[in-house]
Amino acid sequence: MFDLSLWWAHLVSWLSGHAVVPVLDALHLDGLTGNPEDIAAALLIAALQIAIIGFVFRPLETFFPAEKWADRKLTLVDRNYTLLMLLGIFPLFTYLVLMPFSHLFGGADPGATGTGSPLALKALVPWFNDHPYALFAVYYVVYDFTYYWMHRTQHALPWWWALHSMHHSTRQMNCWTNDRGSLVDGFIQSMILATVGLAIGVDPDEFAWLMLIGELVQNFSHTNTRVGFGRMFQRVFVDPRFHRLHHMLVDPERPGLHNCNFGQVLSVWDVLFGTALYGEPARPTGVGDPVVDADNNYGLVGLHWAALRRFWGAVRTLDGWKPGEVAFDPVSYRPIPVAQLDLHALAHHLPGGSAHPAPAGVAAGNAAIEEPTTA
Repeated sequence: MFDLSLWWAHLVSWLSGHAVVPVLDALHLDGLTGNPEDIAAALLIAALQIAIIGFVFRPLETFFPAEKWADRKLTLVDRNYTLLMLLGIFPLFTYLVLMPFSHLFGGADPGATGTGSPLALKALVPWFNDHPYALFAVYYVVYDFTYYWMHRTQHALPWWWALHSMHHSTRQMNCWTNDRGSLVDGFIQSMILATVGLAIGVDPDEFAWLMLIGELVQNFSHTNTRVGFGRMFQRVFVDPRFHRLHHMLVDPERPGLHNCNFGQVLSVWDVLFGTALYGEPARPTGVGDPVVDADNNYGLVGLHWAALRRFWGAVRTLDGWKPGEVAFDPVSYRPIPVAQLDLHALAHHLPGGSAHPAPAGVAAGNAAIEEPTTA
């Protein structure tokens, strides 16, 4: 009988021995504590993810677009960054950081070293040892719940928003946008999720598949398509219509409308905690803050440099630690509460002449944002 897990293990072992290990040897990275098979598994999962994005999600944008674009040039940086992340940065990060971090704290098996977490679900509920699929489902609910609150914090803390805003700055949200994000932001998220995983007893292989499921659903939810899950299922799972509202431009008439729909896979958290928004028509995506919107003018390196400048401008100030929605000063990158800005003052225009509302604060040569009112 065909055994998928055994087949997967053989494939990982083969790729590790024939490709990963020789490359690590050539780069003199073979003596580190990570397991080369972790890289092989990450590469195979990445290849699967890229294939699904390219051959399933991308055609949906062609045949069922939520927003029609004259061209897709702003999506190219997202595609290139996704390929770089999935085929390079994340496998190495797994090998150099995540797996050594897991081993440092005893891994997921409390019986192997005696140092496992007392919160490990298998230890708390022995029934799970005989029901691995139920265990995996519970792992995912915990993982998704953690992500929901982490995501809300990314929007609430100005210094974290300085990094996360790079993800939101794209005017053409698309199937490649999910991986568009600051490396510092990605590191923080990965360490939080890995810590929670260790606490509840997730082993490295399970963590990799948890990440894949979450990433694939997010790739789908960022897709520029009007496909949805229907009135009932959209209350449980995140679909592109639901997540698009999370990325919508600020509406000066309803300035808090876009603070919604933070869920990764399960929209039920938004329903339970009052952040769900339904029934709104598809709206343009991006950010109103012209300092963040300028990300659309940069390539991969420029995007990261701009996010780091905002981060440094925020994290070293007291205002950067006060929860609330902010824009950024174009000179010092200090965060400025949106409440101090006039959202009707300006309209920022995209190439091609379409209006792109922006928080004021930049009127008359950015005067309002350069000279904010002191709280």
